[in-house]
Amino acid sequence: MKVERGDRVKFHYVGKFENGEVFDTSYEDVAKEHGVYVEEREYGPLEVTAGAGEVIPGLDEALIGMEVGEKKTVVVPPEKGYGLPNPELVIEVPVSEFTKAGMEPVEGMYVMTDSGIAKIVAVEGDKVKLDFNHPLAGKTLVFEVEVVDVKKKSGDESDSPEVDTGYSLENGES
Repeated sequence: MKVERGDRVKFHYVGKFENGEVFDTSYEDVAKEHGVYVEEREYGPLEVTAGAGEVIPGLDEALIGMEVGEKKTVVVPPEKGYGLPNPELVIEVPVSEFTKAGMEPVEGMYVMTDSGIAKIVAVEGDKVKLDFNHPLAGKTLVFEVEVVDVKKKSGDESDSPEVDTGYSLENGES
């Protein structure tokens, strides 16, 4: 039973950089082993609708045609991952914006702003340079993927992804 667009797919993954460094995984033991464990996170297979854009394009495309139990290594270039860095997403703000908030800007630090999360890439004089690009923008990523379950879309559905309203029509309960 091969994965087709619109099927619900459960899969485990290990995300690595080209040098082999693990940056994310659905396996708790792998996360602990590689120092990327997050206590608040619930580990386990990720479930998505294949072809619906719920994960980065390179991973979404790789799931199509896979079968339960199949393992695959997928190399995802930036264009099919988190994109290329956009220089327009790097802005300068006055240091005073940080001091007003009672913060000391430190290069490499991530900050939450009204416009989202940004990384401080430089502190130069009275200016702080913020980068709003995704941290994985511009990176080629390597994913080890294992499909653990596939639920076929029913024949009367179109190729549009399902919307889970949280309600079940079968027993009237939500």
